[in-house]
Amino acid sequence: MIQRIFFNNYLLLLPVLSWGAAQVIKTVLTLIINKKFSVERLFGAGGWPSSHSALVCSLFMGAARKFGVESPYFAIAFVLAAIVMYDAMGVRRETGEQSKVLNILLEDLKENKQDIDYNRKLKEMVGHTPFQVLSGALLGILISILIPVF
Repeated sequence: MIQRIFFNNYLLLLPVLSWGAAQVIKTVLTLIINKKFSVERLFGAGGWPSSHSALVCSLFMGAARKFGVESPYFAIAFVLAAIVMYDAMGVRRETGEQSKVLNILLEDLKENKQDIDYNRKLKEMVGHTPFQVLSGALLGILISILIPVF
């Protein structure tokens, strides 16, 4: 039942494939660069290419190809893509930058023997640079062009 729903729904299949492709690319690049497999890269946010951008761009391109650019499906998908990509470069990226600063401050406090009870490092890779977002968007668009409309 689930397989039939997934494989017969063009607008569901494209984003899932695009997200998966971006996550695999991130994982393989991390493996090549760090010589270490990271499960977090396979499912985590941030990095190159943006899986969020790949997902939403394949959705709006799929809607354009299947229903046309004047359809409400395209309009909804396009607005969603704009919001997601703006957020990835804005709020989420800024959150990652703030996490870097806070992690430095936490280390300084620990080194100076301050009474701090926080042993977990904040996640720094949560957002994207404009290049990472653009790369993810292009990946999603490419995948939506390569998978024929059904």
